[in-house]
Amino acid sequence: MENTPSVFVVAVILSCLLLGACDPKPTQTQLDSNSKVSSNGKLSSSDPTLDTSVQVIDFTGSIIKLDKPAKRIVALAPHVVENVYTAGAGSQLVGVVSYSDFPEAATSLPIVGGYAQTNLEKILQLQPDLVIAWESGNSDSSVDRIQQLGFPVYIDQPDLLDDVAKSIRDIGILAGTSAIAEPAAQAYLNSIDEVRNKDLAQQPVSTFYQVWNSPLRTINGGHIISNAIELCGGVNIYADEATVAPIINIESILERDPEVILASGMSDARPDWLDDWLAWPSLSAVKSDNLFFVDPDHIQRHTVRIIKGIKTICEQLQQARAKRSLELGADEQ
Repeated sequence: MENTPSVFVVAVILSCLLLGACDPKPTQTQLDSNSKVSSNGKLSSSDPTLDTSVQVIDFTGSIIKLDKPAKRIVALAPHVVENVYTAGAGSQLVGVVSYSDFPEAATSLPIVGGYAQTNLEKILQLQPDLVIAWESGNSDSSVDRIQQLGFPVYIDQPDLLDDVAKSIRDIGILAGTSAIAEPAAQAYLNSIDEVRNKDLAQQPVSTFYQVWNSPLRTINGGHIISNAIELCGGVNIYADEATVAPIINIESILERDPEVILASGMSDARPDWLDDWLAWPSLSAVKSDNLFFVDPDHIQRHTVRIIKGIKTICEQLQQARAKRSLELGADEQ
């Protein structure tokens, strides 16, 4: 989830003449049982010294093969833009989407879409040799039409914390920047492991993560934010929900009675609506003053910056544990 609506829809349908005007581009195919992908993304070749192709398997299981590393990349989600820069391929970006505001250099790049539409005509003008889409954020019809235009599309979907490293490594392979991407990905994984080992034996803390207040929305156990909460020893009280971002009601929260309420909102400022919970003083999170804010850019974007959000959450859950110990000690006296 990013601090944006989650679905882009296509508003422009191009004619067959427009489709026919495209130069041929590499295609993507399903993984074949005989295919061999090496650690640097190359396939076996009868003459490997002449082979400049690169290849990865994306999050849908499709093989994305380019005849040579991409030099013109279009990224269709803000977190993808950020990961392209982390992978050392920022200079190869030629198109981004609205709200691609990190790093600062991304704000000067051409916009190829936003929350309401993907501008296929603009993508066609830019002639990318690689488009990176987000499975949860870009509609199937949008991706299909981009592929029909002849552009290879890598589908990104980092649902788990470790998946962020895969995204960075894959981008590095496809862009020919693995020398930068690989150490960046490994440093990120090392940071995750450091937190995991530190909080391995912590007492669990029941946690409600509030995405928004109207409608009241949260995340289930399959979301990367839930993964981050679990890493810090938190227990997502809505992990069992069937949908990734379910709408819930006050009654169910009162029934599940979380010890901590986390919220992000839409900016780096604590949302005023977080204090609306003070109207329910019987909630454990309210009684213990465990209403916490996490910067959305540090937890809602699937990038290396999520480490900052994780460290914040771990500190907040540790505060909740300390308060719990004090309360238990007071009860025993």
